[in-house]
Amino acid sequence: MIDKWEAAYSWLTNQERRDLKVFARFVIAEKTSNTRLKHPCINSYQCIYSYRDTFTEEYQMYEQGVIRPPSEASSLLVRVTRNCPWNQCVFCPAYKGTKFSRRTVDEIKRDLDQMAKEYGGHEGIIKTVFLQDADSLILKTADILEVLKYLKQKFPNIERITSYARASTLKRKSVEELKQLKEKGLNRIHVGLESGSAKVLKMIKKGITPEDIIAGGKNVMESGIQLSEYIMPGIGGRTLSEEHATETANLLNIIRPDFIRVRTFAMHPLSPMQKMVQDGTFVSMADEEIVAEIRLLVANLNEMHSYFSCGDFSLNLLMYVDGYLDEKKMEMLKELDAYLSLTKEQRQAYSLLRRASYLNYPISIVHDESVMKRIRPEIDKLEKSGEEGFNKYIQHIMSYQLPQPQTDNWK
Repeated sequence: MIDKWEAAYSWLTNQERRDLKVFARFVIAEKTSNTRLKHPCINSYQCIYSYRDTFTEEYQMYEQGVIRPPSEASSLLVRVTRNCPWNQCVFCPAYKGTKFSRRTVDEIKRDLDQMAKEYGGHEGIIKTVFLQDADSLILKTADILEVLKYLKQKFPNIERITSYARASTLKRKSVEELKQLKEKGLNRIHVGLESGSAKVLKMIKKGITPEDIIAGGKNVMESGIQLSEYIMPGIGGRTLSEEHATETANLLNIIRPDFIRVRTFAMHPLSPMQKMVQDGTFVSMADEEIVAEIRLLVANLNEMHSYFSCGDFSLNLLMYVDGYLDEKKMEMLKELDAYLSLTKEQRQAYSLLRRASYLNYPISIVHDESVMKRIRPEIDKLEKSGEEGFNKYIQHIMSYQLPQPQTDNWK
């Protein structure tokens, strides 16, 4: 069987071999043959799983997680934990169908050895690193410090090291522990705040309270580590929209994070929130309603030196709403008002243009009658496709940009 596997591998192109290694890393990391992924280069899941030890020994692979922040697109991805320790949020598909586990320091060091080997003397080009997965700071502080030390040894030119962390984890870390991590190179922590409303946090099963968010955020800010808080317009639905906006702004005004990153809500087709929609307990919001919610939030934010960012996430409709609040708050409000002042047809046209492509069109494009003439028939067709036909189509194509769960039974 191994001979057949080795023969099959030898027939692959270099690109197919690279793709297959990525696939194999997933199987090895999850230690399961019950994966929903298929790879076009092999006929059996069991092939890699059964011989993963041989494959790992021969090709010296290292693990990588499924997601990272957009700002870490060029970073070296170092997996220190697997998946999410909470994994109950009803809006997040990223780790569904997986189990959480902590990796040992020795495992992480072996990965770093292989990464340095792959760069073959060019490890100096690595400037930024992201520690995966969803809550890397859940590891013991002493273990993280050891990883940071070894990371700097293997990649001596690193300028920035960042990580995801849950607010509840940061609440448990002392300021002194966080200062130690900063001293060893941890520069920035990304946190999913999502909402400042206790009602919204409970509804989406976030597993934290506004008090947890404030305590964890204050710990990070006091330590001197940069804090990037993620908020999710639309996650409260139409019913809780106003409370979601104002309470989120209140929390951010207290924490005063370095970054406020906007992540417009999109609902995955398998999310338990679909049942909430069917039951009438959650009413999804159209683009113009979400933009109005963002405007309310920005209006309630203090003019502090926090970078409010819509520009790094393609699900955000108005990506030009971007800048430091103490410098560009009024400009951002004007950009939001420019969209809200459009006619219904113009708003629909802009939504369709943005959602149907990755291009970041200026709002002024819908003032071009030649553009409107071409797009008007498509709007009419969607409007006539059924109740809320246009909005349902927009929500559907937005869901294409979400990560996929590793299960068909997301509850």
